Amino acid sequence: MPTVAFYDTKPYDKPSFEKYGEESGVSFRFFDAKLNGDTAELARGCDAVCVFVNDTVDAAVIDTLAAAGVKLVALRSAGYNNVDVRHAYGRIHVVHVPAYSPYAVAEHAMALLLTSVRRIHKAYIRTRDFNFSLNGLTGFDLHGKCVGVIGTGKIGRVFIDICRGFGMRVIAYDPYPAPDSGIDYVDLDTLFAQSDVISLHCPLTEQSRHVIDAAAVEKMKKGVVLLNTSRGGLIDDEALLEGIKSRKIGAACLDVYDEEADVFFEDRSGHILDDDMLSRLISMPNVIVTSHQAFLTEEALDNIAQTTVDSIRTFFEGGVCEHELCYRCGRMEDCKKERTRRCF
Repeated sequence: MPTVAFYDTKPYDKPSFEKYGEESGVSFRFFDAKLNGDTAELARGCDAVCVFVNDTVDAAVIDTLAAAGVKLVALRSAGYNNVDVRHAYGRIHVVHVPAYSPYAVAEHAMALLLTSVRRIHKAYIRTRDFNFSLNGLTGFDLHGKCVGVIGTGKIGRVFIDICRGFGMRVIAYDPYPAPDSGIDYVDLDTLFAQSDVISLHCPLTEQSRHVIDAAAVEKMKKGVVLLNTSRGGLIDDEALLEGIKSRKIGAACLDVYDEEADVFFEDRSGHILDDDMLSRLISMPNVIVTSHQAFLTEEALDNIAQTTVDSIRTFFEGGVCEHELCYRCGRMEDCKKERTRRCF
């Protein structure tokens, strides 16, 4: 029975993982602490570690884990920008969950958009104080508006379908266009210039970091609405704040934040927030921030646990893991190698 050190444990993680672990003969040791250089030794004696988006799996941590006998890093997320995948080659195997529920994330993105443009969050606060005035609550129709989608993987395509259901015109950018999808692909400059709404659904890579920067904001329509349910590093926060202050960006809906690791998933309500940028963004009347909760549905949690445990079981039974990352290009989905055996 493989033993797995489960880092950054939250109450909603345990039920599904305990259920599938018991069914598959996988034993979990749950730790509240995040994985980093100081906590990696907690995994000594374990066969694998299970980590989330804000755990640190850099070269130093990988070396510590490998020296402690850990053979597998199992990400319970689709994103893997927190893992030094190239350094892991030959030392430790890495698997992820490529598609736990594209509907959960795409639906959350649309929920944020509707909340913002129809001022639902403001109306909710008002009516709780018995203020039924409509002043300042005027929104706009989504029907007929142009939405630019950056990234057309599973989540991006589901979001496109939702937008089409609202009667929106959809354009998209992706360095790897989905074949025969019927999606109207354009270059980034065209997307910035034409979109009333821009939604990010791409992984964070060296190429995509700060895809929304000052130059990009300058090319956008006045009053554009930005949505980010992917990774915080896709947006240059300084450029975002300046765009909001200059009234170029009409609204921003953020489920992720570049420096979220020490803030998100924790209750900070009784503390002074040291992050000045996040404090300033939250203080803006046209910014909505949720704390990386787009994935958080019952269906997604169940799928994450089942897929992760299946990968762990397959690995320790000697099989080839379907969801192992490519150690050269990172993106398992784009790897051209035929997966008939393990990479090492």
